[in-house]
Amino acid sequence: MSIFVGLFLVSLDRLIISTAIPQITNDFHSADDIGWYGTAYLLTNCAFQLVFGKLYSVFSVKAVFLASVVLFEAGSALCGAAPTSVAFILGRAIAGLGSGGILSGVIVVIVYALPLHKRPKYQGFFGAVFGISSVTGPLIGGAFTTNVTWRWCFYLNLPLGAVVMAIVYVVLHVPARPEAKGSFRDKRRQLDILGLFALLPGITCLCLALQWGGTTYSVWRPEQAVIPPRIVAQRSIASGFWVSCCLGAHMNLFVYYLPIWFQAVDGISAADSGVRLLPMVIPLVASSIVTGQLVSRVGYYTPFMIFGVCLTAIGGGLLTTLEVGSSVAQWSGFQIIYGIGLGACSQAPNMAAQTVLPRKDVAIGASLMFFAQQLFGAVFTSVGQNVLGNQLANRLAGIPGTRPGMLQSTGATELLNLIPASYRAAARVSYNASLRVCFQVGLVMACLSILGAVGMEWRNVKRNIPAKADQASGERASEPKKGEAVS
Repeated sequence: MSIFVGLFLVSLDRLIISTAIPQITNDFHSADDIGWYGTAYLLTNCAFQLVFGKLYSVFSVKAVFLASVVLFEAGSALCGAAPTSVAFILGRAIAGLGSGGILSGVIVVIVYALPLHKRPKYQGFFGAVFGISSVTGPLIGGAFTTNVTWRWCFYLNLPLGAVVMAIVYVVLHVPARPEAKGSFRDKRRQLDILGLFALLPGITCLCLALQWGGTTYSVWRPEQAVIPPRIVAQRSIASGFWVSCCLGAHMNLFVYYLPIWFQAVDGISAADSGVRLLPMVIPLVASSIVTGQLVSRVGYYTPFMIFGVCLTAIGGGLLTTLEVGSSVAQWSGFQIIYGIGLGACSQAPNMAAQTVLPRKDVAIGASLMFFAQQLFGAVFTSVGQNVLGNQLANRLAGIPGTRPGMLQSTGATELLNLIPASYRAAARVSYNASLRVCFQVGLVMACLSILGAVGMEWRNVKRNIPAKADQASGERASEPKKGEAVS
């Protein structure tokens, strides 16, 4: 229970900002920073995701988890009090750092608390928590932005975080592990410090290139590396990594830029744009829970992954057809299809990591999946800003009342108010066309995810259900047997 409260806290913060972004850019006159409001959070989240996977494997799970919550709280406080756009971005980066540790910690606790064949049910609830926070996040963000101030989107985390820390401190108990009993010097050697120092600058440079444009480093000690090569080389891990990359890319593009479409093109408030995301997130919750139950019953997660990625590609394709004046049936129906697909496939990569890897490697494998999702989410949030900015510059160039650099000095929705009323309808059509190009990028990534899904091994999570006499035995979280994979 305590870990799911922490998960809810992090996932709420991930999407509560989506409906507040237009107003934040209006207040700071920083439409050019739209990408960074999402990217800064995801950047540090994904960069330290693998680091936390390693930390959990060698240090106390409770201590690392509590430290992660403290970092998350500090970042949230800075976001709420931020006087400038730069300070706000810094706060998002610190909060993202803490959220990376919380996400990894949830998987670690599940792995040590439950046998493999029982995990899909809880993995379904894992997805449901994300879904519920996805429902309440945009709604709360929109309500605060419209009726109070967007700053309360972040102040809200402070009391919730205090409750999480109290519950975790009292309730969370993880059995002692041999690998966590070494000296501090031995633990430090296992962290691959050189690799860690190379990772964050590499990811930062990648995001900067994509943000303004429009990592690789040597692993010298394989078994002490942040990501041991033997883990990445496993077929299911490689396939799950690919799907997670694509999923993070298209999900962030649609989640961050659909509220902008609702507010800029349809002209509604931030609160109403949050309500209009419900057709996506409610089916996502239901689909995630149902999928978890079905995987526990059937044993195989691969068919649900294939079904899910195909459905998200169909839903994403339909979302690219949105126009000025699209009906409620269109924008809600398209989101329902996309949300069902997302819920069906989103937890499969983590289940694959828990199924094909030894227990001691599951934290790193699951962190790798989170890393992929967060990295490509950060990258494609920047790509989305780049695409939107360039498309708007080209499409608005011939409309009277616009000037070069206008987008950089105004807010995402304030831009249309600066255009003369007689030309506003044409500008709205151009805005819609620009956002559709962003959605087309998401569609491409949704289609590419199918390649990873069909490459996933067919492993059965029920194969190692222990006999009553042997229920407590077994070192591995999953022991693949010869000839068991179906491809």
